[in-house]
Amino acid sequence: MFIHNHAKAIVACDFLTVVTATFKVFYTFIVIELGTRKLLHISVTDHPTAAWTLQQLREAIPSDHTYQYLLHDRDSIFSAGLDRSIKKLGLRVLKSPYRSPRANSLCERVIGSLRRECLDFLIPPTKSHLLRVVNEWVSYYNSARPHMSLGPGIPSPPKALSVALREYRHQLPQNQPVWARPVLGGLHHDYVLVPVPA
Repeated sequence: MFIHNHAKAIVACDFLTVVTATFKVFYTFIVIELGTRKLLHISVTDHPTAAWTLQQLREAIPSDHTYQYLLHDRDSIFSAGLDRSIKKLGLRVLKSPYRSPRANSLCERVIGSLRRECLDFLIPPTKSHLLRVVNEWVSYYNSARPHMSLGPGIPSPPKALSVALREYRHQLPQNQPVWARPVLGGLHHDYVLVPVPA
């Protein structure tokens, strides 16, 4: 209930592992804003350390942020020293209870979505390829993919292509055809209404 009531003031982070075509293991670090479901940051490393994780959090959270809490699990990478440094960023640390993956469920959910919608369909050969693919998926996730928990809505909807609600919502306007933009080489598509030039 606490997380639901304070979602706009909470960011969460977690790691997932990805195995490349050469059987090298990379760790992908994600930071998500719980209120809007927006992915704030994603990065890849082959050896995560507390110092590297702190640097990623510095890059993800702006200096003029309004967040109050950072939620993470009890992984050994989140040491007491890292938690003290996180407090210097102006955030209070919330640790999920032992053996409770549902306590950080939104972060776990986005990791599952990343796996099901992207990483289950391709095996990256290198770290740079993995980072490029994941960044393209994050752009799609934040600006085009509908989220049922948002009503359905989009974490960062494009302002230029917004469509006003009409009485007949399922009728397309005559002067705006649907345009499909392939994402991840056609694995997904972003559908938008594009005005016809006069």
